[in-house]
Amino acid sequence: MAKKESDFFDRVYQVAELIPHGKVTSYGAIANYIGSYRGARMVGWAMNKCSTWHRFIPAHRVVNSKGILTGKHHFPGGETMKELLENEGVIIEDNQIVNFDAVFWDPSKELL
Repeated sequence: MAKKESDFFDRVYQVAELIPHGKVTSYGAIANYIGSYRGARMVGWAMNKCSTWHRFIPAHRVVNSKGILTGKHHFPGGETMKELLENEGVIIEDNQIVNFDAVFWDPSKELL
């Protein structure tokens, strides 16, 4: 991994590690917080690679801006992301978070 990409991923992971249990955020919210306003897709790439990182990253808590579990196919077994979120009290129907507004954590507001 290139140094620049590694630095970006590390900044993404530092934010992702702060998402509280039972809360979720979006790729775009993380991108905005770290100053990469159009970097949501790159945040997604970072989440896809986090299983190879040297520490646990709660990637299951990062979803798209509508609360859809778009990254679920990157978890083993197909239902792992959903199960992890449900174990934290997040309500999911048809691969979408039902109470998205209630469980959304915005790093730009929470990490002042």
